[in-house]
Amino acid sequence: MPECKCETRRAHHAPEQKTRLANRLSRIEGQVRGIRKMVEEDVYCDDILTQIAAIKSALNAVAQNLFAAHLNSCIVEQIRSGSDEVMAELQQTVKRMLK
Repeated sequence: MPECKCETRRAHHAPEQKTRLANRLSRIEGQVRGIRKMVEEDVYCDDILTQIAAIKSALNAVAQNLFAAHLNSCIVEQIRSGSDEVMAELQQTVKRMLK
């Protein structure tokens, strides 16, 4: 799991983790541009909705990967340091992810 030193509220992920995330987000960005083109070209609605579902799934995968890294690094570090706010922050993060 990538290292994340969050004492300054900034993540410091390993370079390979950042590269994987950036590459995946670039592919998602391309998919979104593709959907815009589909709308402009009057592609059948169900086909567009299928692509939207694929993008949502891809974004969820990015979020899950980042959340796992956050739990295994930032959250663990804050718990070890005795942070009182960490659980409230974690609860808010989980709420946002479940929306």
